[in-house]
Amino acid sequence: VEVTSNRPIQLTREHITAYFIHSDVPVAGRIQSSNPLINKIWEATNRSYLSNLMGYPTDCPQREKNGWTGDAHIAVETGLYNFDAITIYEKWLADFRDAQQPDGRLPAIVPTNEWWGYDNHNGPDWVSAVAIIPWELYQFYGDIQPLKENYEVIKSYVGLLERNFPTGLCNWGLGDWVPVRSFAPVEFTSTIYYYTDVLILANTANLLNKKEDAEHFTALAKKIRESFNNKYLDEATGNYDQGLQTELSAALFWKIVPANVTSKTAKLLANRVIADGKKLDVGLLGSKTILHALSDNGYADLAFELASSDQYPSWGYWIANGATTLYEGWRAGKKGLDFSLNHIMFGEICAWMYQALGGIKPDPVQPGFKNILLQPSFVDGLDSFYCYHDGPFGRIESAWKRRGKEIIYTVTIPPNSTAEIRMPDGKIVNAGAGTYHYKIRYGTK
Repeated sequence: VEVTSNRPIQLTREHITAYFIHSDVPVAGRIQSSNPLINKIWEATNRSYLSNLMGYPTDCPQREKNGWTGDAHIAVETGLYNFDAITIYEKWLADFRDAQQPDGRLPAIVPTNEWWGYDNHNGPDWVSAVAIIPWELYQFYGDIQPLKENYEVIKSYVGLLERNFPTGLCNWGLGDWVPVRSFAPVEFTSTIYYYTDVLILANTANLLNKKEDAEHFTALAKKIRESFNNKYLDEATGNYDQGLQTELSAALFWKIVPANVTSKTAKLLANRVIADGKKLDVGLLGSKTILHALSDNGYADLAFELASSDQYPSWGYWIANGATTLYEGWRAGKKGLDFSLNHIMFGEICAWMYQALGGIKPDPVQPGFKNILLQPSFVDGLDSFYCYHDGPFGRIESAWKRRGKEIIYTVTIPPNSTAEIRMPDGKIVNAGAGTYHYKIRYGTK
């Protein structure tokens, strides 16, 4: 805020009123834990998300205010767990349809002018927003309309990639933006997003009964996966390329790793994080995948150590140094570094809290939380965790706390929904609507 005057004036706080302006999205979730730093990261993430929701998702509220597609798809799950934001995304996807060129090209910034958005930034690592966002809307709301409305747009963009990258390997994109130290090859990360887009397209074609398209894009996804793994995977060890945190975690998270190799790759990822001093070594794309790849593959305690760290580089490092929003760079705020101090692009950690600590996930077979997948991680170093999410059928609650050598786990399933609850020992409990309390022996896995 800058105040100018043509005469001497004394100002106090009472002279200025500040308004927090953002799109009107109802709150749809909350997190509360026994760890104050985790709570503050959640709060900071929500502030950055809302600060950057002005009719469409933007990168920062104070500088560019651009609709960067990569920032948006990285944080879409965080947004949907916390806020009922479907109409914002539907409106923005209509802008994608307006912005697409006859050859299928899409800008990395939507909306954009003629040059910047259509420049060399718009590879699949960013523009995958056109596929990932409608797919996530389908997962969260069970609403197939965004996939229907954008099917031809996704298909046209994938067609452009298919023509330009006939081997299945794609080296077009920005890559793992603002890394800590190590940088995965652009071809590595962009090919994974190309694969993801094609897989979403194949799945959507099946949902829409487009059989020829489904067969074609299923085969294309298989081709991309084989080309990628032939080049980057050492199947004997499970290692990918240089064995970087982003490389291993992205391959795991986006499920391009062969099933018989997954456990090897996950172990290598955990070992890599430990060898890196239990500190992050990722950029934007790796920040999406690192915590999930660990938690989903048996290393939730290690993921929590990363998430709850207040040492550089980490989300908690920002908070420990006075941040109330998320930053654009891991060292943002330090003198001489020109980074935004209010960016949503590193906001995936919040979705991880709901999914890993709370265990709440939509079921792809019965989306819109018609059936809820519940598998919380009772991580060391956390005494209690509570979250809720208001889905289409009502409020889903997941809460646990330690009591002596037991975990007391409480879940609430809304009316007309079911849940599949996976216990630490692997036992599956199927539950209908209602509130349930479970006593789980601490340490049982």
